[in-house]
Amino acid sequence: MRITESEVILAQKEWGDAIVAIGKAYTEGKDYKAVARNAVDTMYAYDEGRVLFKPTKAAHKQFRLTEDEAVSYFVTGLESEDHGFALQPWSKVRFENSGIIIDEDSATAMGEYYFTDAKTGKEVNVEYTFGYIKDNNGKLLINLHHSSMPYIPSH
Repeated sequence: MRITESEVILAQKEWGDAIVAIGKAYTEGKDYKAVARNAVDTMYAYDEGRVLFKPTKAAHKQFRLTEDEAVSYFVTGLESEDHGFALQPWSKVRFENSGIIIDEDSATAMGEYYFTDAKTGKEVNVEYTFGYIKDNNGKLLINLHHSSMPYIPSH
């Protein structure tokens, strides 16, 4: 099942919308952990095999290779360094792809995404690489997620 560029862009929008929804559930006093668990379960390929996840704000445990570790990063839980990235909250996430590579059964996108702080309206710029595969139902899932803050040279 070949992946298309429009499927990648749609998956990116879905991911950004999920980050916003988690934060919204948190601020509204709803079950934000269930929202996060559902987002990770339906957008990441942990049920299909290995997922390589390197979150932006992870220093002690840089790599999150299980679904529970990924959920913890977004809403706290397992790791003491996790402050709940999605709990900021963010009002918008937009992707700017530097490029997308599509192979026989996978795709990789790299670029920058911008998170709009729901409280201040300021954007935070983060660099990313996402890898995608399709499950047996043809749904695009993330099997590689690497995020980092832009490099700022010291003078």
